[in-house]
Amino acid sequence: MTVDIRSVAREAAKDEYTDYLTYKKLSEHQKKISGVLSKLAESELGHYKFWGKYCDLEDIRPDNFKANLLLLLSYILGTTFVVKFMERHEAVVIARYKAVAGGINEADRSEYERMIRDEEEHENTFAEQTKSGYLRYISFIILGLADAIVEISGIHAGSLGIYKSTEITGLAGVVAGAAASIAMASAAYAQAKQGFEGKASISAVFTGVSYFINALLLASPYFLTRDMFTALAVSLTIAVAIIAFTSYYNSIISGSNFLHDFAELAGVMLGATVLLYFFGDVVSVLTGL
Repeated sequence: MTVDIRSVAREAAKDEYTDYLTYKKLSEHQKKISGVLSKLAESELGHYKFWGKYCDLEDIRPDNFKANLLLLLSYILGTTFVVKFMERHEAVVIARYKAVAGGINEADRSEYERMIRDEEEHENTFAEQTKSGYLRYISFIILGLADAIVEISGIHAGSLGIYKSTEITGLAGVVAGAAASIAMASAAYAQAKQGFEGKASISAVFTGVSYFINALLLASPYFLTRDMFTALAVSLTIAVAIIAFTSYYNSIISGSNFLHDFAELAGVMLGATVLLYFFGDVVSVLTGL
């Protein structure tokens, strides 16, 4: 047994036991999918015991803070997000495990290979067994958020050259947001009727509500200050923060590229804001407002 494999085994044992505690806590609080989570917990416990053959488990302590934090996040962001967040580094873990394959005893070889397969299949197994629920509606929520960010930010920027009151600019965003949320909900309903597995009505609600809530958030700075540019700057900051959150969330759930998604949506939003700001200026000059 080499020093390297002992070091890997110690780190792996701590990670596997922490994951075991997390899945166990999740299974106790998420009754609908407790069976799937319990199997994941048992798998991680088995991995922990395996690595115990190559290091001393007596002084291995799990990260209880991490386990409790992930449990809390499951109530806010959903169990699927937490599980995929935990499994997102599996490629690195598997590579680390395979790097010490030469130090694994021949008697442990089959168990070691089964553990590698477990790590490779965890996320797919969970995803296949938990397709139902709110997860299928995530795309509609993101659609509502993305459209609201681009359209409402553009409306506010375009209003700078037309309205002199921050309150009126904010109200313009709220009114436009209310109208657009209904239009978006209707479009989402029609889209969901075309072969979508979930309920079209729920898809419409998720799209419309997420759009309108976003519109309210983006409009809120205009009611808190009388300076147009301060309100716009704060509103755009909120928009960028929402884009960052939704892009990161979507990257965990769908495995997409966070930086690419963030840069693309932020670029579209900022580009539309600049164009509509100049458009508002042109309208102001032409109309004498």
